Amino acid sequence: MSILGKLFGKKKESSNAIEERNMFNLEMDDIVTFDLEDYKVVGKINYNDHGFKWHAYQLQGTHKTLWLSVEMDDELNLGMYEKIKLPLQEPIPKQLEYNGTTYYLDESGTANVSGVGRSENLSGTTCNYFDYMDDEEEKFLSVEKWVSELEVSTGYTIEEFELKIIASK
Repeated sequence: MSILGKLFGKKKESSNAIEERNMFNLEMDDIVTFDLEDYKVVGKINYNDHGFKWHAYQLQGTHKTLWLSVEMDDELNLGMYEKIKLPLQEPIPKQLEYNGTTYYLDESGTANVSGVGRSENLSGTTCNYFDYMDDEEEKFLSVEKWVSELEVSTGYTIEEFELKIIASK
């Protein structure tokens, strides 16, 4: 190839093309912008309850950590959750109160779990989950039992257009 050909010729295509991200293929270190804040994807939990699957991405911000819940039912369902402290003991009740709102048990079950990133130590475990909603079906509580520890999160539905994703690689 001539010198001019080397200078102005076709550039080789990179084999490391960035895959366009969506709610099901976020990767560690991707950036998700939500509510004018940037969050880094630092963990992912995959849940499987007898073939019904959903995911939760751990999003680390400057001042807080959020969990993005992604579920494909008849349509894409997205929720944004934040862990809270709610004194809770077993047996898990069918009704819970938090911040003046009453939540009612909507569904519960046991899921096999795998994790990536900060959540990779959960791989191979099971989680008992209890999902609650308020009367208007706008606010949600999620209770997860990991061995003997109960974790509670509060959340709400969001729309896909509220998120902007920047792929890390």
